[in-house]
Parts: sequence; C-alpha cells; structure tokens
Amino acid sequence: MAAQGGNNELVTIFGGSGFVGRHAVRALAKKGYRIRGACRRPDLAGFLQPMGDVGQVQPVQANLRFPDSVRRAVEGAHVVINSVGLLASGGAQTFKAVHVEGARAAACAAREAGARRFVHISAIGASATSSARYAQTKAAGEAAVLEAFPEAIILRPSIVFGPEDQFFNRFAAMARISPLLPLIGGGRTRFQPVYVGDVGEAVAYVAGGGGTPGTVYELGGPEVLSFRELLERTLEYAGRERGFISLPFWLAKLQALLTWPLPNTLRPLTVDQVRLLETDNVVSGAAIKEGRTLAALGVASPRSIGAIVPGYLERFKPKGQYSHYRG
Repeated sequence: MAAQGGNNELVTIFGGSGFVGRHAVRALAKKGYRIRGACRRPDLAGFLQPMGDVGQVQPVQANLRFPDSVRRAVEGAHVVINSVGLLASGGAQTFKAVHVEGARAAACAAREAGARRFVHISAIGASATSSARYAQTKAAGEAAVLEAFPEAIILRPSIVFGPEDQFFNRFAAMARISPLLPLIGGGRTRFQPVYVGDVGEAVAYVAGGGGTPGTVYELGGPEVLSFRELLERTLEYAGRERGFISLPFWLAKLQALLTWPLPNTLRPLTVDQVRLLETDNVVSGAAIKEGRTLAALGVASPRSIGAIVPGYLERFKPKGQYSHYRG
C-alpha cells in the first residue's frame, strides 16, 4: 500500500522525546501531521516544537504505566505510535511494565479512540524463547499489541545509531579512559546497524498508510558487521588507538553482576545485555525473502555508518572536536 501525505491528521507518539521518537516526530512534521509527543516529562521536551511549524508539535504528559494518561493522550488521534523501550530495567520502569503492559495499554487506547493505524517499535531478536528478558518482553509486547489492535504494524530495528545513540557514544567514551575495549564473546556477534533517521522515515511512511497491516518488518542498514568491527570503526572515528581484550560470555556476565549496585547509567553492560550479545542481531532471511524490510517502507537507500557516525564521534578525538581545522 502506498503511503499518503499527512493531510493535517493528528498523530500521538508515545516516547516522542526519546532517541527514536524525536526522529519520527521530525519525519512526521515534514509530512504535515499534527503531532502529540507523549512523554513522562513534557516540560523537558520543548526541543520537539521547532521540528514543525508553530503549534504543529505539542509535547503532552503520558506514562504507559498509567492507562488514564494514555487514553487522554490518544483522544482524537488518527494514528498512534509507540516508540517507548528500555535498555535496562530499574525501579518501576521494568521490562514487563513498559514493553508488555505499556504496549498493551497504548494499543487498547488506540483501538478505543478509533485510531486508524497503530505503529509499534520493537526490536530484532524479540523472541519468547530468548534467554534475555529484554527480548522476551519485546516479543510479549508484540503479541499484546496484535491482540488489541490486529491491524498494527510492528517495526523491528537492529541496533540503532545516531547522534544520541547508546552504542558508538558509549564505547567512544570508554576509549577515552580505558587502554582496552572488551570483545564480549570474542567480538563475533553480528549486527546490522540502522540509522535512526531512516527508522523515523519508515515510521512516517507507515503512519501515512504504507505497509501491510498486521505485519512485522525488520529494519537493518546496508552493512552487517561483527561486534569487533563496530569497535574498530568506533576507534577509527574517535581518533583513538586502543587494544582489545576478549571476554567469554560467562566472564562478561560475572563482571556485569559485580556492577549491579551501580545506577544503570554508570554500568558498562547488564547481564541481560550480555545475553543479547549471544545472538546475532541482523535482518532474517525470511524477512528479506518476503519483502519485510526497510525497502518496503519507502527507504530504498538506508544511510551507512560511515556517512553519519564520524560527525558525532569527532568530539571524542584526543585534541577535541574540530581539531583538524586548527591543523
């Protein structure tokens, strides 16, 4: 189905101020939608408003753990998008509460409000049989969404990169202070990183009617790279020379356990994230064969790591950002 223009339709996007959400807001605004950026702290989401014309983008308060706030956020919406996700569970923000019950609440509210389309952003690797709680709850969330809103379209990106990402920035920061970077599981796990702006474009395409209802799409970029190759790219773009130390999965899990008392923002990796690294994170052969990829969602030429990442890792260079201009 071909995507249509915004036509001033109202879109509610949960997690609109998040990493993926803000890029989806920008893509939607360009297509003329009116947008509610639903988030827990709308007072901190004022940066969304300049992405559209005056009054086009409005941050509103909503928390997926509180169904009443979810219902208020979707009133009158033609399209509802859920881009909320957790990398680590903590406090009341647990994987089950957000990935499963929160996704269910958003889909149910969208159905009750008469929304015509529902877009749910999940992740490649979502599986009920995974050893990682993250992947288990992502799969359960997909099932909950399709039960409440059978016509929903689910997008499963691989690792997402962009200026605010939690991968390249994290390891570039680590390279500032550590002489060695960890090759977890020998660094052999494969990824297919996808640019956050391309994910945003795919979301906007589906919001306009593109895609097949009830279908799961897998989103990957133009390159499949191992964990080691990603770290090598990180060092190259950050202008750092560092060695590697190979960590078997069991040792990486032990180290993650030892950092358990620290806040998630200070922990290099959690045990659950190490478990995720035990499985390749790439677009499946079935998705490619059946046409359930970015190309089917209006993104024929996804952007590469080399075209995007060097620009925002320059700040990690030993002599600072823009040092090459000074000679």
